[in-house]
Amino acid sequence: MYCVYILYSFNCNRLYTGMTSDLITRFHFHNYKSTKGFTTRYRPWYCIHVEFFDDKTSALKREKMLKSGKGREWINKHILPVYTT
Repeated sequence: MYCVYILYSFNCNRLYTGMTSDLITRFHFHNYKSTKGFTTRYRPWYCIHVEFFDDKTSALKREKMLKSGKGREWINKHILPVYTT
């Protein structure tokens, strides 16, 4: 099983969208283990949205959509208001 997730940094008002087959381990790396990369600069991260998929192809397609302009618009309209108001 694969999942697409959205992380949010309240401190920096930043979003991160990713895909994995092991959400707990991946989340742990974003917040504690990684020593370089985008996510290390905006810690701590909070998981604000997760979608599950049976196959990798579907998960990658959804991740790509969420990273597009329309996907970011959808996140800003439907997901972020729950956490920022």
